[in-house]
Amino acid sequence: MEKINKLQPDLVIANKEENVKEQVEALAQNYPVWLTDVNSLTDALQMILDIGALTNTCVKAQNLTKKISDDFSTIPLNEPVIPAAYLIWRNPYMTIGGDTFIHDMMSRCGLQNIFAHKKRYPEISIAEINDCDCRLLLLSTEPYPFNQTHIKELEFLLPGTKILLADGEIFSWYGSRLLYAPDYFRKLLNQVRFIV
Repeated sequence: MEKINKLQPDLVIANKEENVKEQVEALAQNYPVWLTDVNSLTDALQMILDIGALTNTCVKAQNLTKKISDDFSTIPLNEPVIPAAYLIWRNPYMTIGGDTFIHDMMSRCGLQNIFAHKKRYPEISIAEINDCDCRLLLLSTEPYPFNQTHIKELEFLLPGTKILLADGEIFSWYGSRLLYAPDYFRKLLNQVRFIV
């Protein structure tokens, strides 16, 4: 808060999920605050357009969202869809529910989130993953830094499940980073296309 106050910003952009409500409310007493709430690609594209309008960069925002939309339309969807789970945390294991941006990214590359019926970021167990017939388990590189060691641990516990590391920035960052997502998803789909 002290650093922001020293800057005396013309605009503060905050996010409902990433920022503390009380801090946002305190900032709003002194500065224009624009609060984002992004849970899908559609939301992300609208956010970019809104920021373009707020910063007088509408043409750049329109060009960016068109490029992102066009590139996403070229991602080949898996048929049939692959029952999958995405872990964001360990000890306890946490996944993503059907109301998250990551869920939307999974669906855009033909992955069926087996925990779509849950909300936000629920705790789950290995038994729940097994019970849902998970065929693909993605271990995010952030916020928890999953690595090859964790893959080996989980392969022992989930012998019928393919386990891969997933670039957490690609799956969860919803700004201009979306430019890199379609190519990454195409490469991911090449790795999993033979999963039934």
